[in-house]
Amino acid sequence: MGKLEIHNRIEALRRQIEELRYRYHVLNDPAVTDDIKDSLERELRQLETEHPEYALKDSPLNRVAGKPLQQFSKVKHEVRMLSLNDAFSKAELGEWDVRVRKILAAAADAASLTYFAEVKFDGLAVSLIYENGLFIRGATRGDGFIGEDITQNLKTIESIPLRLRQAVPGILEVRGEAVMPKQALEKLNLKQAAEGRPLFANTRNAAAGSLRQLDPALTAERKLDFFAYDIADNPGNPGLIASHSFNSSGTHSGLHLALRNLGFKTLEKLERVCRSLQMVENFIDEFEKIRPDLPFGTDGVVVSVDQIAFQKMLGVVGKAPRYMVAFKYPAEKATTKVKEIKVNVGRTGVLTPLAVFEPTLVAGSTISKATLHNLDQIERLDVRVGDTVVIQKAGDVIPEVVEVLPKMRTGREKKFKMPGLCPVCGAKVEKRQVADKKQAASTAYYCSNSKCPAKNRRFMQHFVNVLEIYEIGPKILDRFQEEGLISDAADIFSLDKADIQSLERFGEKSAENIIASISQHKKIPLPKFIYSLGILHVGEQTAEDLAVRFRSLAKLQEAGPEEINSIENIGPVVSRSVVEYFRDKDNARFIKKLFANGVEVLEYQPPIAGAKLAGKTFVITGTLESLSREAAKARIKQLGGRVAESVSKATDYVVVGKEPGSKYGKAQKLGVAVLSEPDFKSLINF
Repeated sequence: MGKLEIHNRIEALRRQIEELRYRYHVLNDPAVTDDIKDSLERELRQLETEHPEYALKDSPLNRVAGKPLQQFSKVKHEVRMLSLNDAFSKAELGEWDVRVRKILAAAADAASLTYFAEVKFDGLAVSLIYENGLFIRGATRGDGFIGEDITQNLKTIESIPLRLRQAVPGILEVRGEAVMPKQALEKLNLKQAAEGRPLFANTRNAAAGSLRQLDPALTAERKLDFFAYDIADNPGNPGLIASHSFNSSGTHSGLHLALRNLGFKTLEKLERVCRSLQMVENFIDEFEKIRPDLPFGTDGVVVSVDQIAFQKMLGVVGKAPRYMVAFKYPAEKATTKVKEIKVNVGRTGVLTPLAVFEPTLVAGSTISKATLHNLDQIERLDVRVGDTVVIQKAGDVIPEVVEVLPKMRTGREKKFKMPGLCPVCGAKVEKRQVADKKQAASTAYYCSNSKCPAKNRRFMQHFVNVLEIYEIGPKILDRFQEEGLISDAADIFSLDKADIQSLERFGEKSAENIIASISQHKKIPLPKFIYSLGILHVGEQTAEDLAVRFRSLAKLQEAGPEEINSIENIGPVVSRSVVEYFRDKDNARFIKKLFANGVEVLEYQPPIAGAKLAGKTFVITGTLESLSREAAKARIKQLGGRVAESVSKATDYVVVGKEPGSKYGKAQKLGVAVLSEPDFKSLINF
């Protein structure tokens, strides 16, 4: 068989196996029996082994897990599952310590600050919901807002109690990590190899893949384990934690003790309350020595402020809490070869070069690409197509190129040139001098076409995610664009049921759900609206800061750079970006179009001292027809009230919308006051 024939055969095998995998795992529509697929994989494996020059990154043999399966229903987390900021050195950990102590300096008991150090597991973060002590639902983290319901699979993990060992009334949400022991991974990979299937790269990927099996019996065979590390606390709730007597200490370490008492597994011998940063560093050094010998994978140490009262004072910035940081051990490095440098177009139109490698195992994961950020970075490193480079990846951090090995060059390497035309739409690429939030200057390249399909698509995904219109995912957005129903995000609010119902594979119920979700989100709180616009350098926290300062969209639109720059934590780069956004005529037309399609931006209302809802706790159940949940919650908080997710004797009012859930029945049983939507609107003067 000639080289061209071998190459074509490998490509044909790849396409066929990928098609079978997609139909089997995603569509649940297997076209052939397993032995045929296994036979195709064996042939491909043999050809790739004998001809490694054709082993590309997209080989199906390198695939660990497929796309999310349609059979798993989506679950909205009532309390967002946050990410953690990372510290890659003790110096960075020290900077975090300084920031924490500076914020807490005004507290009367700041001197009592202690830290809690615990293992950072290398598994899959999951949420467990208990109702009156019984396990009723489990879900993956997903994007922090929406995960997948994997209840039946989690039930196969024997270290997850189906009934708590102590009576806990109401709703309790436990969070932790599902892990695969190293020994179980070894056995699983032996079985995978014997069956001619791809091996799992690490315990994290194996745990994730095991929990996404459609058949719980298969998950049970994998012998997964679970370690609990937290109990969710909703800021709008009177206190899921404080309301329960099992955490009378008011500390994170007390939560771990409570979790053990409730029947959960924690690493009691590998956690420590630390009275100083030095004690934290000592724990990090001690743990580093024993990490390789542990029966499960770890990728660092989580350090948190122990006192929950201090945690609330520190709060959350963007996607991460101020009171917690993940210390990551020095990154593992590996060498690989740059096969090509592609260019992606982001939602702001910026062109980002992406290095594509020979698939390489580093820090337990197979890496095949990494962002090169911008042309300045490429020139600084002198990265060329064909170069042998050093890459690193600490834990689950995005991989990066850190060094080029010029002595490995053959003379055939090619320098990269930024394209003059957008790779997606063909429009002219513009070169701009920009600066990040720290005022570091760099050169960036942007697609000049405001209608570029790539950035329009990325922006629409960002827009619906921020507004939490979860009924419209990326595939549905693409379909709406292909059918000509929408050209931008503003068009989403002009859709009606008939538009969607007429599309193939969209029934009446799905159309109703989508339109209902869109309608519920037409009234948008100012901070969320600002963030949804995708303004360069403006994240969640900056959007909140802008809303607090200007109170209304109109005042923000009229603000000058000096006025914006006067806000704490906002510098000239962000100020200039905000001003330029609102002065752009296309952006002004987009906002005007949103308003024309029924969108209303709610002015920011600070909490009113001594308001009539002060101290009152509300629970909302069912669908509110004339205002969104976000608007209802914002108004309750503005009037001094609090919003809880579960009904208890401490609840003052339950607001009942269309198709209420079990909370309505519980309210009646406990004798809690029930408000219809009109009664609720009257109460809040809406």
